[in-house]
Amino acid sequence: MLSSTTSLREQYAELRSDHPKVRIRDAAKRLGVSELDLLELSLGKTVTRLEGDWKELLKAVKPLNEVMALTRNEFAVHERKGVYDNISFMAEGKMGVAVNPDIDLRFFMWQWEYGYAVTVDHGKRVMHSLQFFNARGEAVHKIYLTKNSDKAAFQALVEIFKASDQTSITQVDRSSVERPTEKPDAEVDVEAFQKAWLALEDTHDFFPLLREYGLQRTQALRLAPKGYAQKISNEGVVNMFEQVAERGLEMMVFVNSPGCIQIHTGPVKKLFPMNQWFNIMDPKFNLHLNLDGLAETWIVRKPTKDGIVTGLEVFDQEGQQIVYCFGKRKPGIPELEGWREIIANTLQAHVV
Repeated sequence: MLSSTTSLREQYAELRSDHPKVRIRDAAKRLGVSELDLLELSLGKTVTRLEGDWKELLKAVKPLNEVMALTRNEFAVHERKGVYDNISFMAEGKMGVAVNPDIDLRFFMWQWEYGYAVTVDHGKRVMHSLQFFNARGEAVHKIYLTKNSDKAAFQALVEIFKASDQTSITQVDRSSVERPTEKPDAEVDVEAFQKAWLALEDTHDFFPLLREYGLQRTQALRLAPKGYAQKISNEGVVNMFEQVAERGLEMMVFVNSPGCIQIHTGPVKKLFPMNQWFNIMDPKFNLHLNLDGLAETWIVRKPTKDGIVTGLEVFDQEGQQIVYCFGKRKPGIPELEGWREIIANTLQAHVV
């Protein structure tokens, strides 16, 4: 934690001296501050604050050509290369989507408070990025240039959205986070909830269902209709990815931050376990999953007009989703039989 007698700049420098490879998010956690607090130490040097309409900025990313989109939470990092295109917003600009084969995102713009252009010299390479944070100083989304990006277009974008005030901000929300509490099961009309679950026609109706009955997600899975939510051991998620890679099946992998959901649709091939991290290291898609953070893993079935859709959902100790996966599908197309076979195998091997 940050000492009151030593400046944050000094403590961060000391931490980096002792741990040269420490990532900024991990350093912030060790020092008891936000990632944004540490980033702002480099304002006017390698960091430029941006301002303006983030919706317009996102639409202006397309001329950069191929970039790498990064969205993460505490225990999963999702990286996908592609071109930002087909971006639109709805609900009075509060929500947005980028729907492309490579860059597939869902934006929750009320979480997008601050934006920065960041340049980091790693010696062998210089990394340029656009980074966005919520009011608490937590990263909601980052966009990195790749070797195929247009650096001139990046610099032009930065100049357009560069903030007139480059002094450090002071209004980061430092209040304690209040996590939602579960309603007692006895207060839930379980029979009505289960009937409503069985009457679902679209997977997107599941969240409104939870809201209607005042349920947290893992609580809803506990109270699900028989056979529609089954808890498995946390090792099951690795086994599932191994089967997908072995079969060459196409799947969907979702990771969300407070302000963004990022989706990979396609195969997964190169799997690399390393200590507590399980990694997928494909040319266009990387996933880094910290297995130490996994508290619950569920296989979840939801009725739709196209038949049952089956997902594998992973949660942390606080009931927050870490990563969730489906077989590749689109509305109007039934779920892949190969995916159902993989889920059946995973359930059989990892049921608890």
